[in-house]
Amino acid sequence: MHMLLVIVAGLALLGVFTLFGWLWGASAAGMALAAKAFMPAWLAVTLANMWVGVTHAGYSVREELPILLIVFAVPAVLAFGLAWWLAQR
Repeated sequence: MHMLLVIVAGLALLGVFTLFGWLWGASAAGMALAAKAFMPAWLAVTLANMWVGVTHAGYSVREELPILLIVFAVPAVLAFGLAWWLAQR
């Protein structure tokens, strides 16, 4: 359940990034740039989530790494697709 909540939070954060890209750039190019900027920020969030899982929840890095990959990949792939789609417009 925690994994699903983190993925949903990532999608919400992508929406916030895209909204700010539209507000600052008022164009598809600004939104595409914001979607690209989301990916390193999301990586930092997922790495922090992994660190909490390892240091406080007692999981090993080996147990947390597949979770990190899934939690990062779902919103990042959507951000990549959104950036590509917006760049085509």
